[in-house]
Amino acid sequence: MINSAGILRGARLVIGFTAVGFAFLAPGRAAPDRSNWSIDPARTHIGFSIDAVGWPRTTGKFERFGGRIAVDFDHPAKSRVNFQVQAGSVEAGSSGFNDFIRSAALLNSDGFPTIDFTSTSVEKTNEHTVRVTGALTLLGVTRPLSVDVDVIKQKDGGRTRLEFTAKTKIDRLDFGMNSGYPIISRDVLLTISSAALDQ
Repeated sequence: MINSAGILRGARLVIGFTAVGFAFLAPGRAAPDRSNWSIDPARTHIGFSIDAVGWPRTTGKFERFGGRIAVDFDHPAKSRVNFQVQAGSVEAGSSGFNDFIRSAALLNSDGFPTIDFTSTSVEKTNEHTVRVTGALTLLGVTRPLSVDVDVIKQKDGGRTRLEFTAKTKIDRLDFGMNSGYPIISRDVLLTISSAALDQ
């Protein structure tokens, strides 16, 4: 039987894995045909939330990540995204709680130190949105993932900045993260905001 403290711990843990780094790219106007972009950590937030029966929604974030984007503005399908999150960088409110999330019971950050996303396709859906599809690897399990990303292009001094926001749900059971189910939801909401600067 799962006690209330266990439910809350599990809820936060189960979601930790979802904070996957998706990087996002988008076609734009009046831009170079092909360019490389680097993720700006200062403008990036990878958050997650999950529900559990009898408890308010639990939230957390990851603090270390990196990625690169290659954008082909004329041919979005040729664009590429690679993003990596350090599983041990999870932050859920206290050091003890963070250690539990990092443990083999959930993220197993010692055995699987990174969470990785690599795109396989990028599709422009309208002037401000792209659909990024790729492979997400968590706990040694790789599954397909597709997310719609809103994109804004701005000037940042003498450089160009792409800003991205996205929300998606991940089924934690697909990755073998089944602790606490069904009391703890199988669906994890992932919220990402990021920015990339041209090289």
